[in-house]
Amino acid sequence: MPQTHVPLWLLVALQAAVSGVSLVVEIVAGRMLAPYVGMSLYTWTSIIAVVLAGFSAGHWWGGHIAGRPARQALARTGWILLAAAFSTAAALLLLRLIGGPVLGSVDHPLWSIVILTTCVFFLPSLFAGVPAPVLAQIAVMQQGAQSGRSLGAMFAAGAVGAIAGTLLAGFVFIPWLGTALTLAIVTAIYLFAAALMLWLVRPVSHPVVALVVAVLIMALGTFSVSRVSSCTTESQYFCIRVLDVSADPGAPVRRLVLDHLSHGTSARDLPRTMFSQFTAMLDAIARGRLEPGPFSAFFIGGGTYSVPRAWADRNTGPITVAEIDPQVTATAVRDFWLEPDGMKILDEDARVALQRRPDARYDVIVGDAFGDIAVPPHLITQEFFRLVRSRLSEDGVFLMNVIDFPERLQALGAIAATLQSVFASVEIWTEESPPVPGEQRVFVLVAADRPTAFSAITAAAPDPTRFAAMAQSFTDRLVARSSPARLTDDYAPIDRLLGGHF
Repeated sequence: MPQTHVPLWLLVALQAAVSGVSLVVEIVAGRMLAPYVGMSLYTWTSIIAVVLAGFSAGHWWGGHIAGRPARQALARTGWILLAAAFSTAAALLLLRLIGGPVLGSVDHPLWSIVILTTCVFFLPSLFAGVPAPVLAQIAVMQQGAQSGRSLGAMFAAGAVGAIAGTLLAGFVFIPWLGTALTLAIVTAIYLFAAALMLWLVRPVSHPVVALVVAVLIMALGTFSVSRVSSCTTESQYFCIRVLDVSADPGAPVRRLVLDHLSHGTSARDLPRTMFSQFTAMLDAIARGRLEPGPFSAFFIGGGTYSVPRAWADRNTGPITVAEIDPQVTATAVRDFWLEPDGMKILDEDARVALQRRPDARYDVIVGDAFGDIAVPPHLITQEFFRLVRSRLSEDGVFLMNVIDFPERLQALGAIAATLQSVFASVEIWTEESPPVPGEQRVFVLVAADRPTAFSAITAAAPDPTRFAAMAQSFTDRLVARSSPARLTDDYAPIDRLLGGHF
C-alpha cells in the first residue's frame, strides 16, 4: 500500500477545525438542554463530564487507530468523522424525541440531566475525539528529526481551535444563528474534514456508501434546521417562548417561558391582575407597606414585567428595572403590552446596576430573578444583601421570591438566615393553605428594619387567594437549623440546596 504524505499545515488545520467544532457542540449543548432541564450548575457539570468522557474514549480509540499505517488510519478516521457529522446532525431531533419520555420516567432531576446529556452528546464527543491522536501520530512520523516541534504544533492547534470554537459559539453562532443552524455548520465542517481525509487516501473504498451517507447527513441537517424552533426568540441568555393561554381570543393572555420555566403571565386588558402566587404576593405586600405612596421601586429581573406594568398603571412612582437580557425586554414590549416609556430599564445585571449607582435610593427593591434550581448565586449572598440594604431608603423594604420543597426548605432557610444577618426583620410569606407532599412551594421573603404591620393579605392570583406570614418561631427554627448559616460570595451552594443531595 503506497504511503500518504500530508503537509504539516494541513494536519494542523484539520486538528484546529475538529477541536473547534467539538467545543462548539459542547457550548451549544447547554442551550439545547435549557428548555428541558434549565441552566444550572448541574446542567453544566453533566455537559462537561459527558463531553470529556466522550473525548477521552475517542482519544483512546484514536490511539489504537494511529498505530496503523498512515493511509489506513486516515481512511478510518474519515469514516469516523462521517459518524461525527451524523450524530451531530441528529442531536437536536434526538433530544426532541427522547426529552419528554426521559423527564417523564426519571423522577430525580439530576439523573434526568445526566441521562439526557449522555444520550445526546456522548457519541458526537466520542467521534470528535478520534482524529487528534491519529493526526498527531502522522505529523510525528512524517517529520522525523522535527517530530517534537510537529507534536507541539498539533497540541497548540487543538488548543487554539478549542478557544476559537468556544468564542465563536458564545459570541457569534448561538446569539446570531441559533442552535439548529450552528449544529448544521458543525455538521458541514465534519463532512468537509471527512471528505478531505478520504480524498487524501484515494481511491476510497466503498465510495458509493460514503456518498450515500454524506447525502443522508446533509438531508438530516437540513431537516433539523427547517423544523420550527421551540423558541420564539433565542437570545444570548435564554430560549424565549411566548405561549397564548387565552380563554377568549378577544382578550389575549400570554405566558413567558425562559428555558424550561414560566416567568410570568399577563393579560392585555388586565394590567393590574397577577396570574401567579409570587407576583401577587410581591405586588400586594409591597403596596400594603408603602401605600398611599408614591414610592420608588427597583426590580431585579423583568420577565413579563407584570408587577412593573401594574405599578406603572397605578402610577405608584418612579420604576427602575434591571433586566440583563435585552431580548426579554423586547419580548415584553412586543408580546406583553409593556410601555417602557414610563420606567427606566437597565440592560444590566442587577448587582452591577446597583453597584454603579451608589447615590440611588429606592423605597422598595423586588428580587424576581429566581426560579426552580436555576438561581443566580451572586444575588442571594450576604454581600449582595448588604448592597441592597445600602440602596434602600429609610424604612425601605426588600422582597424576593423563593421556590423550595416544604419537606426540606434548605434553600429557604439559608437565604432567610443570610437576610437576618443584614436586616432586623425577615418574614416568610406563602399561601395560607397546608402544603401538598412533593410540591414545590412558592415563598416570598420580606426584609426590612421593621416588621410588616399586617400578617395576612388577600390578593388575586388571579383568583382571590389568602397569603400569610409564617410565625416568627417557625422562621427562627428554620434559620437555626440552616446550613450553611449564611450564604456568601465565597460559598453559596444554592444548586445543592435546591436540588437536594444525591
